[in-house]
Amino acid sequence: MQTTTPKELEPGLRLLRAPNPSPMTERGTNTYLIGTRGIAVVDPGPEDPAHLAAIEAALTPGQHISHVLVTHAHLDHSPLAAPLATRHGAKVHAFGKARDGLSAVMQDLLSSGMAGGGEGIDAGFAPDIRLADGEDVAGDGWTLTALHTPGHIGNHLCFLGDGFALSGDHVMGWATSLVSPPDGDLTDFMASCARLREACATRGIARLYPGHGDPVPDALTRIDALVAHRQMREAQILAALASGPATAADLAARIYTEVDPRLLPAATRNVLAHLIDLTVRDTVTPTGPLRETATFALR
Repeated sequence: MQTTTPKELEPGLRLLRAPNPSPMTERGTNTYLIGTRGIAVVDPGPEDPAHLAAIEAALTPGQHISHVLVTHAHLDHSPLAAPLATRHGAKVHAFGKARDGLSAVMQDLLSSGMAGGGEGIDAGFAPDIRLADGEDVAGDGWTLTALHTPGHIGNHLCFLGDGFALSGDHVMGWATSLVSPPDGDLTDFMASCARLREACATRGIARLYPGHGDPVPDALTRIDALVAHRQMREAQILAALASGPATAADLAARIYTEVDPRLLPAATRNVLAHLIDLTVRDTVTPTGPLRETATFALR
């Protein structure tokens, strides 16, 4: 459901929602407009003419787009970035290209031919300006700090503001984040949750504005819940493996008994992400090479 009229979330921060609802994107991609004169557009979304028009129509007299920021290079977040920036003489800021930031384990899986899953990679994405972890980007009356939070995808950034964070697809309120190898890495995801939690606690950040769904009013509580959810899922996987070796698909079918059937492939990828993490931690072992179709057993 597209939001063609921007919604003010707090002074200097407005929300538009792209018209790309799906089981993976909730009501659509959240595009954020930051500033009162020079505007930063965060996550312009899919390359959709109607959404481009809505972003431009949201500019009031005296406003202009000075920056385009992208949390990560998935097809529902980044394709509109370059066209929008070109039209307004702005630069695209992000961590890097679509495959940047991958761990060595995920690079090996990618080299083996494993394809990505979920929302789809914006393979042609390349920022004009690369943002390092901890780097500030500033405009007309606003400053955001880039926090590298790989896990959902290797090039994922959260942007820390004054009392809030734009959390992209790393932390959302409506669902847990998809972690789909080889682009998603659960080991990185858990570490990034800890880093984001520490940053929020240190900077007094209470509110999260995610890439999909409604704002998250209590950042620390939600991050803790996501971590607990992953720990619960790990316990389910280990309990199932106690009955004998199994593949990720077998385990997903046994564990995700109430999931929308359309989401079972994504659930299988989530289980695979756990199995890879458990392999890295020497808790389980694959029979043969670490691959999507491998059978896993407890060590």
